[in-house]
Amino acid sequence: MLSYVLAGLGLGAIYAIASVSLVVTYVASGIFNLAFAAMAFAGARFFYFLNTESGWGILPAALVTLLLFAPALGIALYGLLFRHLRLRSPLVKIVATIGVSVALPPLIDLVFGKLAQVTAPGLAPRPLSVLRPFGAVVNMDQVTTYIGLAVVLGLGTAVLRFTDVGLKVRALVDSEALTSLSGTSPTRVSVGVWAASSSLAALAGVLIAPTAGVSMEGMTALMAAAFSAVVAARLRSQPIAVVVALLMGVATTVVQRYLDPESTLAANLVPSVPFAFMLVFLVYYAIRGQAGDSSTGGALDRAIRPEGGDPALIPSRPRAGRGLLTVGTVATVVFLVVVAILPAVFDVYWTGLAAAGIALSIALLSYTLVTGEGGMVWLCQITFAGFGAILTAELSSTYGWPPLLAVFVGSVFVVPIGVLLGVLTIRLGNLYIALVTLTFGLLAQTLVFTQDPFYNFGAGTAVSRPEFAMDNAAFAYVALGAFLLIGLLILNLRRSTAGLAMTAVRWSENGSRTLGISVVQTKVLISGLATYVAAVGGGFLALNFQSSLPDSFNPFIGLVWLAVLVTNGARSIMAALAAGLLFYLMPGLFQTFLPSELAEVPILLFGIGAILLAKNPDGVIAMNRRKIAELSERWRKPQDTGPGPEPASPPDESREPVATVGEERPVTTGGRA
Repeated sequence: MLSYVLAGLGLGAIYAIASVSLVVTYVASGIFNLAFAAMAFAGARFFYFLNTESGWGILPAALVTLLLFAPALGIALYGLLFRHLRLRSPLVKIVATIGVSVALPPLIDLVFGKLAQVTAPGLAPRPLSVLRPFGAVVNMDQVTTYIGLAVVLGLGTAVLRFTDVGLKVRALVDSEALTSLSGTSPTRVSVGVWAASSSLAALAGVLIAPTAGVSMEGMTALMAAAFSAVVAARLRSQPIAVVVALLMGVATTVVQRYLDPESTLAANLVPSVPFAFMLVFLVYYAIRGQAGDSSTGGALDRAIRPEGGDPALIPSRPRAGRGLLTVGTVATVVFLVVVAILPAVFDVYWTGLAAAGIALSIALLSYTLVTGEGGMVWLCQITFAGFGAILTAELSSTYGWPPLLAVFVGSVFVVPIGVLLGVLTIRLGNLYIALVTLTFGLLAQTLVFTQDPFYNFGAGTAVSRPEFAMDNAAFAYVALGAFLLIGLLILNLRRSTAGLAMTAVRWSENGSRTLGISVVQTKVLISGLATYVAAVGGGFLALNFQSSLPDSFNPFIGLVWLAVLVTNGARSIMAALAAGLLFYLMPGLFQTFLPSELAEVPILLFGIGAILLAKNPDGVIAMNRRKIAELSERWRKPQDTGPGPEPASPPDESREPVATVGEERPVTTGGRA
């Protein structure tokens, strides 16, 4: 038993380092770093490059990685992005950090090369030495994690409690505005915080690499486990985060003592431990009314916080043109015509990519609903799409349902899952919702999608297309018809009473309550509709590839989906269609016409697009449409100007001024005031 406990403490120590990093950056900057996994991957990959590929010793490689490379990365990210996000809205912060998590891994792969073998050494010398305290077995990798956590906690406590630097950091946590008034530069303090946080991320990545590998999948699993400790700490308390992280690590390993490691129960139960911790604390805080996002900064910081910035809260702008011939209408028609022509002029390969993009655009419409209309950041829409793909394949292949019927009817069975998740998270803040939905997606990927009846060694369950749409071109038109149908339904929903309620809730929940609008019912409605649309999109993806392909619905890929969509526009229906086509056509262009080393550049560009959301919250399409409308107005203005009003005659000073309502008239006596 002691061996399992010590192994659990080693795992928990890595979780604790990760959670400390997340808490520090959140309380100091108001930004929850969803790019933590990408930063951990960057640090682990750089250490691997120095230690394994370049032959450096462990100590110099670790010093350069943790004291030079990682801080430089944190400072660069702060200068390019994070410093612009402190007072932005939660949605912009979440999506921008997701952009970093999408863009950074392919950038690292471009610089250092993509690893074929992801297993890597840690900070302990190889071959591993083994210690036997009190009869238990502990290897040196576990010992290094103990030492790493002790150094982080000891050094961090000493700096924060007993130095001027710590005093400045604590002041910044309380109020950036008041810190600047005291003569301390908040920028310098923030740079130091992000540099230290990046070093902690790199340390966690290096320590987890021997067991999880140098891969984004392993780092994402580490980040998801750390989420549970951070949620337990209500995003702010480092001691609680550390204690819960250690308990999670111990629980994860001790459970394995009583399970057959080859059994299905062990495969399902072990990854569920962090999610169980998160669920327990969420329920506890929800009962106590403490599950909302914690506010950051003092009253002065909140008073100067700029309004707006959410991709879901951008007001509709007037469109140039008259009647039906607006700039937006003309652009939409032209774009749809171009998309409709593509399957007719492309060859089989490119038509297949276009069909896949159109099918994906249906799933992306679920983000248009849940984020664009509902103002919520759900990071598990790809999971609902995976459920839809599995159900479509099972109903069509196993039970003989017609493929399209299997898509539209089978997706109904996914809706209760989304509604239940919505009910559980409806009263949580945006950040909690993002964390819970991402963790749910990772859990579903492990517990459902990898099961033998659905996984089939990664091939999934075979499914046939409808007989009238067997070739790529015909299927592309069927998918386009389904997209247009759902898009029209979303347009009608916006104009309905329910749509007006959604808009009111998106703008102000408190204001909506004063109008008698049920915020809970409105958000649950959005959750159910978005879940159904995501499942339908997943069903069409399964028909396109003629298999359910469970590995295609990994939550990390879902982050890329969201990055592509918000780059084009979170509320625009046409943006979903453009994003789906870009997701498949752009990699096809790079793979066909450019060297293979540049194959991951499209993912890098998608992430950069999401990062730029901080500057253009309404997306590229809306931004360009607005500029075209402005140019059109300027062009039309000289033509529309007719004879203007006659110039006003100069005022007659001899006439007595006439007082308006509420204005005091001067009292005159004998012509003199």
